[in-house]
Amino acid sequence: MSKPHWRPAHASDLPAISTIAARIHPDLPERPTVFAEKMRLYPDGCRVLAMDDGIVGYGLAHPWMQHRIPPLDGLLEQLPGDADCLYLHDVAVLPDFRGGAARDYVLAIEQLARASGIATLALVSVYATRPLWERLGFRPVTADAELRAKLATYGDSATYMLRDLAAT
Repeated sequence: MSKPHWRPAHASDLPAISTIAARIHPDLPERPTVFAEKMRLYPDGCRVLAMDDGIVGYGLAHPWMQHRIPPLDGLLEQLPGDADCLYLHDVAVLPDFRGGAARDYVLAIEQLARASGIATLALVSVYATRPLWERLGFRPVTADAELRAKLATYGDSATYMLRDLAAT
């Protein structure tokens, strides 16, 4: 058995991505068309954690604007021309393969952001993952009323978080 490794996501990976998403995020369902659009709009940020002949995780990121959370299960239509962050839409890894996988994906996205001249990473922490993201350098942002309303669609424990790459 080989060690899991991150590689670019392909359209043929969509069934595996959708299966993992349904298992990891049963309360936050998203249509395969949402994943496919992110892969089409920003393929560099979309990766899968591959092992042997299977997919055991995925990460989806794209340029976006800070403090403007994309709607859950919503299509983006286009990326902003004045993006000021790379937004980590989702990082989902099957439980048996987690040990450092999220960290490795974040490191790859950090390199991508730096190469693109983007100095900030953003995400919404769901479930009980906030401590993981804090260990990876993300900090919670105090949400205004508009941001709180958007976060509510992501569940009770959703927290908007940023990581300033200039500080690392």
